Amino acid sequence: MASADIPEAESDTTIACLRQSLVSEETPLPVRFRALFSLKHVAKNSKGPNALAAIEAISAAFTSPSALLKHELAYCLGQTGNLAAVPPLRNVLSNLQEDPMCRHEAAEALGALGDARNMDILTEFRDREGESIAVKETCEIAIDRIEWENSPQRKEEKLRQRHAYCYLHCATLTLTKGSDFASVDPAPPMPESKQSVEELGKELMDTSLPLFRRYRAMFALRDLASPPSLPTAEPAIHALAEGFKDNSELFRHEIAFVFGQLSHPASIPALTAALSDLNEASMVRHEAAEALGSLGDEEGVEDILKKFLHDKERVVVESVIVALDMAEYEKGTETEYALIPGVAKA
Repeated sequence: MASADIPEAESDTTIACLRQSLVSEETPLPVRFRALFSLKHVAKNSKGPNALAAIEAISAAFTSPSALLKHELAYCLGQTGNLAAVPPLRNVLSNLQEDPMCRHEAAEALGALGDARNMDILTEFRDREGESIAVKETCEIAIDRIEWENSPQRKEEKLRQRHAYCYLHCATLTLTKGSDFASVDPAPPMPESKQSVEELGKELMDTSLPLFRRYRAMFALRDLASPPSLPTAEPAIHALAEGFKDNSELFRHEIAFVFGQLSHPASIPALTAALSDLNEASMVRHEAAEALGSLGDEEGVEDILKKFLHDKERVVVESVIVALDMAEYEKGTETEYALIPGVAKA
């Protein structure tokens, strides 16, 4: 998102303005999303009072009736890397009246923050009788991620990457940099650099493996599809598209999210099929719509999205509205999607 910090003298006013835009139900949804991403930038890149104020501003919007917005709030809090985001996330996960899509995202965000002190609540809802499958599965993955984050295995994987940098940086730029993506993902990519697209595709669809392991294969395939000029890019996209056949709606939704990160034209048919399937779970269809928004500069994508502006699912309609705004951004000259004054304009 925005790449420059807010001048100190303007920070209080800026955060207050962004908060007002985010929490107001009168503000158009795309503007609220842009304000949210600006606040996430502040929370992630600032220290002290500014970071706390940004986190409080994001958390204040959990009063919204929009499940789409609240799910995005939870995601952004998890991406801040700031443990001040833990209390509101725990509150959302604990609220049984909240939409499962929001509660799942809160669990995933707690996993992204990596604090072992959240194992208690994640275990509670993983094991809770009658719990939503998507929430249970997310808690399972979040637990595995926290265990990985705090394990010797993680350090060993880092050493392997550093070794690769020392000896292979000239020939293996992708491995040198690790992932091209700045996001904190539900699971890290598989570290085995020699695994082929075919091997990773088999792990992706092997339901006998733990979800965390399959997610690692998913993100490894994502990295093999970026940049799009890689010879492995299109085969990796096709391997990922097979994930839409999985029985888990959580898994299918994550495939759509990864396609949104990649913005590869080869994913358009699979995303269009997912969005068009009226029997598909709304959490999958909404993610497919947003992923198509990231491909908004591709011919025909806006027309596909506009077909669903009157869908029966509110979360799909709202996702299409946001996706069309993203499409306009993709086609335009704006350098940033966020709203930080002096850095990007709405």
